[in-house]
Amino acid sequence: MLKPDTYITPEEYLAQELTSRDKHEYWHGETYMMAGTTRRHNRIVINMTKAFDNRFGGRPCDVFTTDIRLRIEKDNAYTYPDVMVVCGKTELDPRQQDTVMNPKIIVEVLSASTQEYDRNEKFKMYRNIPSLEHYVMVEQAQPYIESYRREGRFWVLETLEGMDAALKLRALNLEIPLAEIYARIDWSQQEENPTTNG
Repeated sequence: MLKPDTYITPEEYLAQELTSRDKHEYWHGETYMMAGTTRRHNRIVINMTKAFDNRFGGRPCDVFTTDIRLRIEKDNAYTYPDVMVVCGKTELDPRQQDTVMNPKIIVEVLSASTQEYDRNEKFKMYRNIPSLEHYVMVEQAQPYIESYRREGRFWVLETLEGMDAALKLRALNLEIPLAEIYARIDWSQQEENPTTNG
């Protein structure tokens, strides 16, 4: 995340995003340009998307990636999660039809520049989404996942490490092996610097 720009309204933010070359997240009147991505980050997002799609069968669930925005109404915020799962009818922001409001699962792939934000401020906002049941943070430097699930008023953390572990998502009664999430990742190669959006 870079330094915030000057204060703008949600309507001004949405209008700017329509013509912006870069994606920005919005929180309490401030916009933040999203960090770039890496090939490893992109591969994990693709693997997660395919894993969900392959398991849904006839379920009324859709998978969205970073091209679809999320609105967190209580915090007056907009973000671009790496992966979102919505089951049942998709609730759209009336101000912008490419913005969803009711994910059941959110996945963020961690990077050095965003992991503190993903674990703290962003998770605080995500906890205010009534439909959300799982928040999953995937490390890209090693096979390691932090998975939170909602249990009443509490969020329970499960950590997973190593290619033999499996991510269990009770809300959808499914599990995904880490070997599938990290498929085609070459751990022997040092990861490149992130590219910019656009």
